[in-house]
Amino acid sequence: MSRQRAKPVADLSPRQASLEHARLEEEIAVHDKRYHQQDAPTVSDAEYDALKKRLLELETTFPELKTLTGVSSRVGAAPAAGFAKVKHSKPMLSLDNAFAEEDVADFLGRIRRFLNLKDGDDLALVAEPKIDGLSASLRYENGELVRAATRGDGQEGEDVTANIRTLKQDVPHKLSGKGWPDVLEVRGEVYMTRADFLKLNEAQEAASQKIFANPRNAAAGSLRQLDASITAKRPLRFFGYSWGEVSAPFTGKLSDVRQKLDSWGFTLNPHVELCHSVDDLMAYYNDIGAKRAKLAFDIDGVVYKVDRLDWQERLGFISRSPRWAVAHKFPAEQAQTVLENIDIQVGRTGTLTPVAKLRPVNVGGVLVSNATLHNEDEIRRKDVRIGDTVVIQRAGDVIPQVVSVVLDKRHKGAKEYEYPTKCPVCGQPAEREVDASGAEDVRRRCTGGVSCPAQAMEGLRHFVSRNAFDIEGIGEKQIAAFYEWGWIKEPADIFKLPKQHSADLRKKEGYGDTSVDNLIRSIDQRRSIGFDRFLFALGIRHVGQERARLVAMHYETPQRWLAAMDEAEARHGEAWGDLNSIDKMGDVVAEAILGFATRKQSRNVIDHLLKELTEVVPPAKPTTDSAVAGKTVVFTGSLEKFTRDEAKARALSLGAKVAGSVSKKTDYLVAGPGAGSKLAEAQKHGVAVLSEDDWLALIGG
Repeated sequence: MSRQRAKPVADLSPRQASLEHARLEEEIAVHDKRYHQQDAPTVSDAEYDALKKRLLELETTFPELKTLTGVSSRVGAAPAAGFAKVKHSKPMLSLDNAFAEEDVADFLGRIRRFLNLKDGDDLALVAEPKIDGLSASLRYENGELVRAATRGDGQEGEDVTANIRTLKQDVPHKLSGKGWPDVLEVRGEVYMTRADFLKLNEAQEAASQKIFANPRNAAAGSLRQLDASITAKRPLRFFGYSWGEVSAPFTGKLSDVRQKLDSWGFTLNPHVELCHSVDDLMAYYNDIGAKRAKLAFDIDGVVYKVDRLDWQERLGFISRSPRWAVAHKFPAEQAQTVLENIDIQVGRTGTLTPVAKLRPVNVGGVLVSNATLHNEDEIRRKDVRIGDTVVIQRAGDVIPQVVSVVLDKRHKGAKEYEYPTKCPVCGQPAEREVDASGAEDVRRRCTGGVSCPAQAMEGLRHFVSRNAFDIEGIGEKQIAAFYEWGWIKEPADIFKLPKQHSADLRKKEGYGDTSVDNLIRSIDQRRSIGFDRFLFALGIRHVGQERARLVAMHYETPQRWLAAMDEAEARHGEAWGDLNSIDKMGDVVAEAILGFATRKQSRNVIDHLLKELTEVVPPAKPTTDSAVAGKTVVFTGSLEKFTRDEAKARALSLGAKVAGSVSKKTDYLVAGPGAGSKLAEAQKHGVAVLSEDDWLALIGG
């Protein structure tokens, strides 16, 4: 961690917290895509978990930083190219993490407070190992397997039905027994045993094919084969552990449903226990940890779930994860090796990222040779020098984190690492931004902008990527070639290719008439684009897919957005306040969006692009039958009929927006006894004030 990140959250100013939160969101989003979509993680589980833990600490201390579309509210990454997309009827969510006994105790404490349980009330939890595999959802209709999908981003996954059908040992094509509902979605984990993984790699090596880093990557890569016959040759297994949509909802206990799944033909993890206290859970955790190396499959922790299904229903979810379950992670594995060099890579936004090049070492059965060092503060804080022996750790992934330097093994004369102040690609100055409060950004960025080849090409690659303009036939190699030939320097140039360079392209090696015609057709098909994709493709800092969708929903068209940004340029007034109010966007993100839209260089890029497009389509407005859908609600005072958390969760589930403060855009203030300043603000702005009974009547109880 950098010095700024290492500072206790409680000691941060709101401005410092906002800056760090924005940086963490950007970094975590990149890691989510690499892990869930590309099966190619570049940080260890432990390092990723540390980033998420810090993010959640910031959002707990500064609640205004959390948004419904932030990375803490999302699951995984968008589906990969090559598969049909499947929209999950019920979202496939991930779990919050616990790392120590006190975290587990806090988890149980939160449940008891939420449900208002007394000390003597029994709280039973099902504990089971957390399999390190790939999540999948299997849909059965009238007992027949009709569709299977990966988790994807939690809302939409990849259709892998043909591949799942090859897992005949653990996946029934027709359900056994009786009593199953007409519609049943069984969710679980596709994995590979250690023994099968080693055999697979031996066969791969003998055939001079790709060697997999670990069983998780092998399972993910095998399931995502476009040719199902390849998947059929891979020794994949499936553990069922939960469910999605069911036509006849389950009642009773989770432990009872597990017995039903077993009777219907699914393979369940046998290492499961019912626990009733923190002591029980920790005893189970320690026991499984001791048996970990002897298990047939990789696990990276254990999962605790509330057994009573009616309590699960009441507890509900917090954006991306259920309140009724938590993953208790195992500590990372460590090793020592030599740091042989530090490479500096330049990203799309100009960030100079240091990468530690390590003497290859085996850590937990995986050979690793690289580690990200994040930024110069990280290097300085740990006093990392080239030639040092370093302690590294990993927890299931290939690339580790540098934990510390073994000082007694340092060579005499080892020099402190001098971080470059010029871009290694274009030679322009590389600077650290300082905000209005005087806080310095931990990242050093190249000031060359699109004049820097690294930034320009990375920006263009992002522009044509799957979740942006998604131009088929233009990938990394094509972008590099077109850029080198001088044909494209900015996004609009891509749409000029058909007229200006199609004849030249036909003369290039590897480009025949058919491939050029297909490329031109792909480009022309993307001249009509959704506004959210348009915004995401621009590569604005801190603006991922979800935030781009949010901004697009708010302004509807590029013209309205740009006009609003021009009006907000003074950083005060209604337009500036309106931008900041978008689902608690925060001033850091608002500043990034406004700065991009009003900067001459990027404004030219936008204007040139709009001239080449035929249509930018406004996003579809969400519809729901709820009486409070789309309404902004604030809760205040001492609520008596439900806890504050339960009230917010219910409002969000009905499509309402829950805010922390009252403004003239607030629709309802639900006020319990003791309502103070928020009640006065509501009366000032003419906001409808509801009692708890009024609120329950409005939402139908």
